[in-house]
Amino acid sequence: MEEIRLRAIIEYCTHNTVHGTEEIMDKIRQLPDCEVYEYGCLTSCGLCYLSPYALVNGESVEGETAEALYDQIMIKIHEIRIIEDWHS
Repeated sequence: MEEIRLRAIIEYCTHNTVHGTEEIMDKIRQLPDCEVYEYGCLTSCGLCYLSPYALVNGESVEGETAEALYDQIMIKIHEIRIIEDWHS
């Protein structure tokens, strides 16, 4: 039986990089089982303007700072890994 690996798909908007999101995305790109995609727009202009945010497997994640966003993304990645471990 083939092992199924759940991947964390992280998407962020280039317009949100003013908040420092690009630096944390570079760190996340180094993680195994994570894919990071940069888009010109994620159609969440209100969120993009107000604070650092990203989508993790389609779910919006925010933080007051880029570092807080990184922490929230890592929590989501951890949750994905727990689900993966539970299914294996």
